[in-house]
Amino acid sequence: QVQLVESGGGLVQAGDSLRLSCAASGRTLSTYGMGWFRQAPGKEREFVAAISRGGTTTSVADSVKGRFTISRDNAKNTMYLQMNSLKPEDTAVYYCAAARPYVYGIPSNFDSWGRGTQVTVSS
Repeated sequence: QVQLVESGGGLVQAGDSLRLSCAASGRTLSTYGMGWFRQAPGKEREFVAAISRGGTTTSVADSVKGRFTISRDNAKNTMYLQMNSLKPEDTAVYYCAAARPYVYGIPSNFDSWGRGTQVTVSS
């Protein structure tokens, strides 16, 4: 099973940018479709973005479309989430996740999860 570790979170002001990273170990990242999710205090976890194994297909939630970009570098075994024009409502713990191995296209189910990284956006 793949192990996932998120990094790059922090405290920023509204309008700022952050780039989150998700480093994979244990197995080759290109085996997995990947995704980002977030959970704000008192709210359910929600989908943010997903990317296919080769990185050619992506999906982004409407709430972040035009501001967030998901990407991956399989040679570095790392996935990224570039977050621009951050808003206070983006404040949450952000999790990366991996689907089952060898799923084609954008995955809809995720089996492996990181522990999350906190993003806090002040107004």
